[in-house]
Amino acid sequence: MTIPTVKARLERKLIVMTTDPLLLDELRAALPSGWTLVECTDLEALGGYQDVLLHRFILLDLDETQAFDPLEVIKQVRMEMMLNVPIFCFGGDAPLRDEARLARADRFFERHEIVEKMRLYCEQFGWGAER
Repeated sequence: MTIPTVKARLERKLIVMTTDPLLLDELRAALPSGWTLVECTDLEALGGYQDVLLHRFILLDLDETQAFDPLEVIKQVRMEMMLNVPIFCFGGDAPLRDEARLARADRFFERHEIVEKMRLYCEQFGWGAER
């Protein structure tokens, strides 16, 4: 296991888990300067828990059913990796949101809200690296 550098820990990165190309384009266009959007459908592709921990938060598409299981992603972060990285979910119906809440996801938004919420969270989690 490699130990992350201080520089790596201060990078402003977020994970977006969706396969919606239009939404990804909107998120990239709205991403504040100095931030990196990491698109993935498999957390293990990013590396181990120490690699996921280098991201400030996760945006998770609850409507995703083909590429990954959103509930399994939440369980993987919370139970397997034992991380407290904020998980902000969007989409999904009420029963699915209830299941995600029980799995310990943090916040829930409608699809049309997530771009603006990403901007807000980038501001709130923007500590660290030079602006």
